Amino acid sequence: MVRSLWTAATGMTAQQTNVDTIANNLANVNTTGYKTQVNEFKSLLYQNIQTKTTSSDGTAKPTSAQVGLGVRNAALDSIFTQGNITASESDTAFAISGDGFFAVKSEDGTTKYTRNGNFIWAIGNNNRITLTNSDGLPVLDSKGQAISLPNTYMTSKITVTADGTICYPDENNNPQSLGITIGLYQFNNPGGLNHDGDSLYSVTDASGQAINEATNANVKKSNVYQGYLEASNVQVVDEMVNLIVAQRAYEMNSKAITASDEMLQQANNLRR
Repeated sequence: MVRSLWTAATGMTAQQTNVDTIANNLANVNTTGYKTQVNEFKSLLYQNIQTKTTSSDGTAKPTSAQVGLGVRNAALDSIFTQGNITASESDTAFAISGDGFFAVKSEDGTTKYTRNGNFIWAIGNNNRITLTNSDGLPVLDSKGQAISLPNTYMTSKITVTADGTICYPDENNNPQSLGITIGLYQFNNPGGLNHDGDSLYSVTDASGQAINEATNANVKKSNVYQGYLEASNVQVVDEMVNLIVAQRAYEMNSKAITASDEMLQQANNLRR
């Protein structure tokens, strides 16, 4: 019975983490580029309550006698499915269609990756115009350099093609390439990326190194859409159903603890 107390407690702990994950998904339902997380469970060790024995005629028993010791959270997987492409009134809003990520240079000098393309043009070093995210981190081009333009350009006239090429109109108002392309990067295992907050990801050994779409011909190229943003891929109805299931599982484990406590109480009363 003591075993059942600990087993049910592991179930309550695991379901609490599950509810935390669902709550985080619902909280980010309107976060640009957010990807749904899913809780994965794994059973704990099994305890042998009876050693291997044979029947009276010497034949081996067909089944063993093992009791599981509960459950634990094995992983939190991010589901990198495409979110809905929604229109934006901003000229510096960019949505990715495909498996690519934007790259930004963080304050500590490392490169971070994001699906949030809600960028702005800001005045950077040497009084140049720099493309940054909402936190002021510079967006990187396909060469890993910050996207910077002379301050003589009118940002409202800057356009971006589907392959990420930045263009500016000539004297005939025809867009001309500036020789700069917004960097797009892919990963062999995007689920292995580390979540750094602020819709940013960092490279880990599990994710593998970033693959530059501009220099690697073996990956399917992503498309960039100016004036659009990628919404989160959170499905509210699914999350509400998962929340009900997790709540019921939590309740069942709490009832198992109550039942075990009552059984222990009855066992203690036998000596009276």
